[in-house]
Amino acid sequence: MIKGSCLCGAVRFTVDGPLGAPDACHCNACRKWSGHHLASADIAKSALTVHDSGALRWFASSEKVRRGFCGTCGSSLFWDPVQRDFIAVAMGALDSPSGTHLAKHIFTAEQGDYYDIADGLPQNLR
Repeated sequence: MIKGSCLCGAVRFTVDGPLGAPDACHCNACRKWSGHHLASADIAKSALTVHDSGALRWFASSEKVRRGFCGTCGSSLFWDPVQRDFIAVAMGALDSPSGTHLAKHIFTAEQGDYYDIADGLPQNLR
C-alpha cells in the first residue's frame, strides 16, 4: 500500500496496488496548477482511498477534468478525468516510496521557456 498526503496533512490518501509509470505533463494548465510541470501516475479509481478532514477541494478545469487539491495548504493532489475509470496521483504528494520511475514527458509543445528537458526520456508534443 502506498501512502500520500498534502503538505499540511489535512488530506491523506492510500493507493491499494502498484502505480502506473508516471509521466511529466508540461501543458499550460498543469504548469499553472503545480507551479512547474506535474509528475503523476495513473491508478484505478477503485484503488484510491482518501482520508481528509473536509479539506479536499475540486476545481473543474474543463468539462472533462477536475483537479483535486487541499483547500487548507493548496497542495496539488489528483487529476481526475471524470468520465474515465482512472485518476492520476501527484508523485510529489506520495509519502511512501513509489516503486516506479518517470517514463515520459507529455505536452512538451507547451513547456516553459525557463527549463530544458534533458533526461533522455521520450517527449510527446501532446
